[in-house]
Amino acid sequence: MNPHEQHPTNPLEIVRSFWRNRNLIWQLTRRQVVGRYRGSVMGLAWSFFNPILMLLVYTFVFSVIFKARWGIGAEESKTDFAIILFVGMIIHGLFSDCINSAPGLILSNVNYVKKVVFPLEILPWVAMGSALFHALVSLGVWAVFYLMMSMGFRWTAVFFPLVIVPLILGTMGVAWILTSLGVFVRDVTQVIGILTTVLLFLSPIFYPLSTLPQQYQSLLRLNPLTFIIEEARAVLIWGHMPDWMGWTAYLAVSVAIAWIGFWWFQKTRKGFADVV
Repeated sequence: MNPHEQHPTNPLEIVRSFWRNRNLIWQLTRRQVVGRYRGSVMGLAWSFFNPILMLLVYTFVFSVIFKARWGIGAEESKTDFAIILFVGMIIHGLFSDCINSAPGLILSNVNYVKKVVFPLEILPWVAMGSALFHALVSLGVWAVFYLMMSMGFRWTAVFFPLVIVPLILGTMGVAWILTSLGVFVRDVTQVIGILTTVLLFLSPIFYPLSTLPQQYQSLLRLNPLTFIIEEARAVLIWGHMPDWMGWTAYLAVSVAIAWIGFWWFQKTRKGFADVV
């Protein structure tokens, strides 16, 4: 395989590449998830304990120390706060897990670049698969906790997978760009780690958007996570239908970002072998 050959960049190639390599993506994702906990005493059980621990810590800090409230009523409890908070954490975790790992994907798989015929464009899909696994585990923890509080599921929860589709596509576009940039600019990893932490506090995760002054609400709506977090809570907790007009607009932008990211990756990948 010639590393300098031209690779297709049209939008349909995103779908074709994913479908053509679906079994390989599944195998690599499973290996990455299992390998993350290999050698530890509790193994995959850590994927359950991590979100529970972070939920308890954040709930204590924001609801007990800072006295944060969601304003859902006079009877609001710390349990209510935790349930609402956790949905935002799941969305942010899905985004940040994939984005944080993207810059190092090529550098940690140099053998795929130089020695074998390998579809490098699927590496961000593997990172997304791992992030989705942990998001699903966290969602399962949330669901059990939600049922234990005898709140009962909202039927609108069936729309949750649809709600996060634009986030997945947009994140993939950013991941393709960062995967490429991480080869040529090694500082990208540190910068992205800082940015995802900043997004954690500049997203309506620990506080409701409505508590902010109007001008700051407008700024936070530019945050790509804000709309998805609000919609996820709407369908999972409040029992509201998704904002289909906003969802459609977000999907259109996400598809464009996914294509731009894929195009950038395919155009720059011919230089990977010269750098790594």
